[in-house]
Amino acid sequence: MLVIVVENVPPRLRGRLAVWLLEVRAGVYVGNPGRKIREMIWENVREGVEHGNAIMAWSTNTESGFTFDTVGSNRRIPTDWDGLQLVSFHPEAVDEELAGLAPDDL
Repeated sequence: MLVIVVENVPPRLRGRLAVWLLEVRAGVYVGNPGRKIREMIWENVREGVEHGNAIMAWSTNTESGFTFDTVGSNRRIPTDWDGLQLVSFHPEAVDEELAGLAPDDL
């Protein structure tokens, strides 16, 4: 099983993904291609994402039963924790507030 979610990508990339996968919601594509096709699709996503972002998750033989890869900037950052892939959340608003404060204000 393969799932790709895209945000703020050009329409031509969304159209290209729709050729290989089923778009079940806006920007959410699912399918069951083999490894070579999955890698080819991801290469197309990496080349066409421009200022957007994307994540690809697929079934594999790991502890969690899947793995994932990302491209583009996003507040959710993949993090390896003892061989287990997790996602840390980088709250943008808090960083912007802290950036305006002097060290003595913290």
